[in-house]
Amino acid sequence: MSRRQREKSSGFWDDAGQRRLKAGVIAGVGIALAIGVMEWLSVRLSYPLAVIPFATSIALVIGSPDAPPAQPRALVGGDLVATLVGLMVLHAAGSQPWAAAVAVGLAVLAMFVTRTFHPPAGIDPLLVVSANLPWTFIAVPVLAGALLLTAFAFIWHRWVQRQPWPEHWL
Repeated sequence: MSRRQREKSSGFWDDAGQRRLKAGVIAGVGIALAIGVMEWLSVRLSYPLAVIPFATSIALVIGSPDAPPAQPRALVGGDLVATLVGLMVLHAAGSQPWAAAVAVGLAVLAMFVTRTFHPPAGIDPLLVVSANLPWTFIAVPVLAGALLLTAFAFIWHRWVQRQPWPEHWL
């Protein structure tokens, strides 16, 4: 490798590496803030953080905002569809380990069919069936959380990072 090539591809500290580092720091700060707000709300509302399924959604929406699963239709719709499938399986089959597995598989299918595929929503039916959660789970924390996360992502991307988000709402 020539000296010119070595200088051009100097590794992590080249311009591309510095841009990646800056993007990572900004995403990390945004994710930490969103998780902090989520945790604060869970304590404030006396709702256990363990059943609030949004940590991976936050990482996706803040860290990869251009990805199709990070758009509002997928974020809100995917969580609602997956949770609804979980609730239907729970009430049809009960809180069994096999039912939780079936619920996740059916939820992924339903998200594909409805064009709301949001991979982090796969945890929703698992939580619903495993923990025998009530129908109200679809409203709080799922719908409320998805809407709050959408609002946070909109503010974060538009006002803090000064970037367009979302690419499309529906």
